[in-house]
Amino acid sequence: MSARSLLVFLSLQAALGPASPERGLQPSAPDLEGDLLFLLDSSGSVSYYEFSRVKEFIADLLRPFTFGPHDVQTGVVHISTMPSLEFPFDRYLSSGAVQHALRNIKQKMGDTNTGKALSFAKDKLFTAEAGARADVPKVMVWVTDGFSTDDISQPMQRLKDMGVTVFIVSTGRGNYLELSAAASKPPEKHLHFVDVDDLTIITKELRDSITEVMQAKRLRATEISSDSFRLLWPNLLTRDTGYYVLEYAPNGKPRHKARKQMPGDHTTIVVNNLMPQTTYEVALIPESNERYIPPQVTRVTTLEEVTSPVQVLISDSKAHSIRVSWSPTPESVATYQIMYGPLPGNSVKVVEVKGTLNSTILEDLRANTTYLVTVSAIYKSGKEKALSAKACTQEEESKIKHLRFEEISPTTVKASWDPADGSVVGYRVRCRRQAGPSTLLSVSPQIHSVLLSDLAAGSANKVCVKPVYKNLPGRGLCRMVHMQPASATRGYRHRQ
Repeated sequence: MSARSLLVFLSLQAALGPASPERGLQPSAPDLEGDLLFLLDSSGSVSYYEFSRVKEFIADLLRPFTFGPHDVQTGVVHISTMPSLEFPFDRYLSSGAVQHALRNIKQKMGDTNTGKALSFAKDKLFTAEAGARADVPKVMVWVTDGFSTDDISQPMQRLKDMGVTVFIVSTGRGNYLELSAAASKPPEKHLHFVDVDDLTIITKELRDSITEVMQAKRLRATEISSDSFRLLWPNLLTRDTGYYVLEYAPNGKPRHKARKQMPGDHTTIVVNNLMPQTTYEVALIPESNERYIPPQVTRVTTLEEVTSPVQVLISDSKAHSIRVSWSPTPESVATYQIMYGPLPGNSVKVVEVKGTLNSTILEDLRANTTYLVTVSAIYKSGKEKALSAKACTQEEESKIKHLRFEEISPTTVKASWDPADGSVVGYRVRCRRQAGPSTLLSVSPQIHSVLLSDLAAGSANKVCVKPVYKNLPGRGLCRMVHMQPASATRGYRHRQ
């Protein structure tokens, strides 16, 4: 099982122990421009210890950067019941000032309303009033324990529509599907799952990724996928001084060249409908009547098309087994890894099957338990794609056994039954009278008998008893009770 797959599944502690980074001289990262926002989970779901480790991580991450109005600017927004601004982009414009400000950050507590914080960041932080610059790359790093109490999808998409590159660092378990959708593409480059004590493991990788985005003084590509990429370039023109012509074609195929024209105030565009695993020659040509500006060129290779899995289905659920199925199954997949474990919990088991298969049965499971199941496609190229689903096993022997009746009077019987197995939270007893209204009784799990009265003489009555469980319905048992006619000798009989 790959380390990335395991981190995606349960965000388990990384195999390496906590590192001890050098606090002395570090290489600087000059010649960068960009506005870098940290969305910091400051809610009560984060412990004081975790919050302090996250602050150390951000400080280490920013240590090599050069800050200033023509370099990197950074700001911090707190996620809490209501979002709050720690400091805007243009507040601290030196490394020493930024480090001092980070040390003085205090946790806010409250709820984890990430959606509100994202909307706050768009409306209040990425603005000229907060020091944001219109002509530089915009990056947001969301550090989270993996949970939010409100919706994040729409406000996150509005930020990405502004051209914000989104990195997510999850120190908790979180929801892989939700977080991978929230991060910029591809998620394997922009989404990190890591234990809070092992944040130093990803510091360099995340810093390098941010640096790549913020190299704003040249044409470059980011958010590269199998069929698209985003181009970013410095502010060379204005709407009044000219326009841009973008040309791109697969390497060695100039006849397939595509051409787009954009206003002079544009600094980014998403190029779509590309072929996977293809290198494109890209040229951005500034057209200006005032002065000659040389074209900017770059080369971009799209990623392999990773199409599986797009669907994970759970079926044939039993007390100790479930069937997991997925689709599609392209020939480029070498193997599938199925990781599963109970929720909540930290135990993980792995089953590996051939890439030609599309289902498997997971056995030796706990009864009446919710499992998180993640299917990871391991491609022959080494790339991975994962999709998760929840599965619930059935209650073990979740049924009533041996329903019995005892005559108490000509119109009353006592119904009793053996306890059902498992974590029963109660029983429901329904009596459908041949004469008179039906009744439904609910009793506690400790009670295994009830009195049924007002049964008409000579009537046939149907009695059903069903166990009640927290996560699933139990299986009931029904019997007919025949009352003696009024003229008959007192007695009792019942038909099985």
